[in-house]
Amino acid sequence: MRITEAPHEPRFLVVDPLEGVRTYARRLMLSQGYAADSFRDCADPESALHIGREFKPDFLITDWFPKASMSGLQLYAELRRDLPSCRLALLSFEVTPAHQAQATAAGSRFLLRKPFTADELKTTLRDALAKLALERPDLIMRLQAVANRQRPQRQDLLASLTPPPPALRVGEDVIYQGRPDRVAQIVISHGELIVQLKGSGAMVPAAKLSRRAT
Repeated sequence: MRITEAPHEPRFLVVDPLEGVRTYARRLMLSQGYAADSFRDCADPESALHIGREFKPDFLITDWFPKASMSGLQLYAELRRDLPSCRLALLSFEVTPAHQAQATAAGSRFLLRKPFTADELKTTLRDALAKLALERPDLIMRLQAVANRQRPQRQDLLASLTPPPPALRVGEDVIYQGRPDRVAQIVISHGELIVQLKGSGAMVPAAKLSRRAT
């Protein structure tokens, strides 16, 4: 059965295995004036399906999850059975012409290649949110009113969500999950969490790394 609801503030569901990506997306939504209760996030498609059926998101931002039992595209297809107006955006480490074609066919608002910088994620999400606001003109004045009314409280919340800048350098030896590795790139810097590791290729929150003793 398809769900028909009265107009409401847009709801966002972000699904990504990287905690840093989810945290940064939440922080960006808050900075744009969206309410905290308009955002949900989780690390895997199965949890997202459960959350999505109750939360009823207007916008699904998900990793491609190519090796999971349910891919990001499959998750979107399942959610759209009950939520035909839900919009899609995709994140993926691999972006080929075939991926682009599948994303376009599914109506994805964007397909952003990982690893990305903070500015790339910010620009891409802001463009998508701007298009969403154009589709719902009532949002423009309502979001501005929320931003003006809640600016002090929102800034306090943003500060609490922003971790200290990672005290790491490219090329530095670190330990992740008990194994040695090396920092290849700090792809979301200035407190924005994500470090790419050279040996494993993993992207992890800087807070989960420790320096390797020399």
